Amino acid sequence: MPLLQLKFLEMDKRSSTTAGYIYTLQAFLTWGILPIYWKLLNSVPAFEILAHRIFWSFILLFLWLLWTKQKRIWDLLKQKKTRNSLLLSSLLIGSNWGLYIYAVNSNQIIEASLGYYITPLINIMLGIIILKEKLDKLKLSALIVACLSVLYLTLDYGQFPWISIYLAVSFSLYGLIKKTAGIEAMPALSIETLILTPVAAAFIGYKMVLGSGALFVNSSFVDILFILSGVATTLPLYWFAKGAQRIPLSSVGFMQYIAPSIMLILGIVMYGETFKQEQAIAFGLIWIALVMYTISMIRNTRKNKIKGKG
Repeated sequence: MPLLQLKFLEMDKRSSTTAGYIYTLQAFLTWGILPIYWKLLNSVPAFEILAHRIFWSFILLFLWLLWTKQKRIWDLLKQKKTRNSLLLSSLLIGSNWGLYIYAVNSNQIIEASLGYYITPLINIMLGIIILKEKLDKLKLSALIVACLSVLYLTLDYGQFPWISIYLAVSFSLYGLIKKTAGIEAMPALSIETLILTPVAAAFIGYKMVLGSGALFVNSSFVDILFILSGVATTLPLYWFAKGAQRIPLSSVGFMQYIAPSIMLILGIVMYGETFKQEQAIAFGLIWIALVMYTISMIRNTRKNKIKGKG
């Protein structure tokens, strides 16, 4: 292959990787501030919020399918392996959404943030075990420090943090499926919401028939929040799916700390949840791990640039 063509391929690869980091960063920043959104709906039961989140996400994605005249979605549904993967991913993300909303609106944002601090560790481990990704010594040291800090934080609770653990496991497995399935982001999201929508729509209809539903009843503000929940849900998931396909799963794992850090601050500053000194120490250790990982990434980037020039 000509040298010039190799150079262009290397540039395309770097550009794709950069875009992957940007997509992933956007997703985690959005997820970090989402508790503010769900808190505005804290007068509505968590399962009803979840149903609207799924339903309006599907409406948004359905309009996108019509606008772009996508036909690939039907081809994906015909493939048994792909269909099974998307069925599993839809169940994982649906249950993750529901438990997350419950945690936020029951004043357990800090425990939810713990779950998303644990998530990167599981991501990294899945990347090493299943995808055979490798970590250098500094990254491995960062992982050990992060593991110790999360273990310390978990033990400090004095009880099994089931909310944290389920949020972590479900989202890690969801990320792994996104990484390995190789399906385009929007068609995959469309099928996932399509799978969940019949149950969500039936529940919304049932609540409306009973007269106990929150849609079109008291507040137009609540109605608008329900409708826009499709955007709040779909956009960061789209960014995450696009990013996860372009960068190593271990990198996705460490960037995941952005969202729970923002959530932690919101839980303490905005919503007055209790934050112990022991928890502050554990979170400080996690940030040390992040600094170590960042230094390793910068070193590797410089080495790759030098190799590229050579």
